[in-house]
Order: sequence, then structure tokens, then C-alpha cells
Amino acid sequence: MEALSIAAFQELSNLHFNDQSLLLRSLTHPSFLNEHPDQATEDNQRLEFLGDAVIDFISGEMLYHRFPEASEGRLTRLRAALVRTQTLAELAIQTHINEALLLGRGEEESGGRSRVGNLCAAFEAVIGALYLDQGFQAVRDFVCPLFEAALEEILRLELDKDPKSMLQEYCQAKLGITPIYQTVSSQGPDHAKEFTVVVIIGERRYAEGKGFSKQAAAQMAAKQALAILQAEHGQP
Repeated sequence: MEALSIAAFQELSNLHFNDQSLLLRSLTHPSFLNEHPDQATEDNQRLEFLGDAVIDFISGEMLYHRFPEASEGRLTRLRAALVRTQTLAELAIQTHINEALLLGRGEEESGGRSRVGNLCAAFEAVIGALYLDQGFQAVRDFVCPLFEAALEEILRLELDKDPKSMLQEYCQAKLGITPIYQTVSSQGPDHAKEFTVVVIIGERRYAEGKGFSKQAAAQMAAKQALAILQAEHGQP
């Protein structure tokens, strides 16, 4: 798949940069730079670092004002759900970042354009570039409507609840034991490594989860194990 041009991406996303080189850099995956050193001078990893910090601040500010009575713990869980890899990857698709991402041939052919880690990183990088290009208010104007819609889905599905904590409470209440998590595999390049974690309760292996961090994989495994236990033993 050929990536969208910078001009086409800006029209589709309604993002218009003053410094086009910043936008280009934010969309440059490391694999593209490795294969085309003459076409790009830097990949998007530094902008990803900056964008991550900007997103954390803006999401925290939004939640602080949206939930004036919420505890720090509740706000922290909501922010974690809002800025998790999967959520940001979905926002990258909504805003056509996935279509504009510049990938090396090998990464493209191996499904890199739909890889959650790549999409999350690119979204953060675009936000970092937008902050440098136009400042905090431009980022707020772009991100907050996206976050508001994502937040409604998080609240509807209760995605801010921590599956590992919920599973531990359930197991201790119903079975008198504590779940154990084991990382059984990791695969992929360092910048997009995917982990597989299993959860064992008693002597039974209940479920496995995959994610781009051990914590994300463990949370996925816990969520699946909790559903199995509730089907077998009922609600707590």
C-alpha cells in the first residue's frame, strides 16, 4: 500500500502544519529511514517521546475538569484507559495516520501498517509534532474531541477497571488463592515486540493474553480468565 501524501493526509485529518518537515518526521517509521536514508533525516521516535508527555498532560487536564469529584486513583485509572496503546492506535486509524505512515518494505509486507504498536507510536509522534508546530492549544483542539468520544466508550465498557485487580479480588473471595502470571513468549523486533502471558489459578492455566508490553498482555489474560471464572462460579 502506498502511503498518503502529506498534502492528502492534512486534508483528510484537518491538520495543517506550518513546518511540513515536522509532520513528515512524525510519520517516518524507523524501518523507512533504514531503507531510505536519502529521503528522511530522522525517524519519529523522538517525537513519539514528546507526544507521549503532551498526551499525558492534556488527558490529565481534561479528566481533572470533567470529573471534579473523582479521586486521584479514579482519575489515574481513567487516564490509563484513555492513553493505552489500543486506544491511541484506534485514534490513529480514525485520523488517517495509518494511511500516511511511511514504512520500510519489510515492515509494510509484514502488516506494519495495522500493527497496534506502530499506530500508537505514530499518533504520539504526530501530537508531538503538532505541539512543536502550533503549541498546546492546537493539540487540545485536535485531541480533546477524540478523547471525549473515546472516554464515552471507556465508561460504557468499564475499561478503566483494572482486570488484574478484579481477578485477584475475585479469586481470593471465591477460591482463596492468588493468580500467577507467566510470560511464555516474546516475538518481533525491539520496537514492536509482542509478549504472550498466561494466568494460572491453582493448578489450571486459565487464559493467555498478548500485548506490546508484559503488563498489557497480563491485563488481557486476566480479563479473559475473569470471564471464564464468572461463567463457572458466578458473580462475586
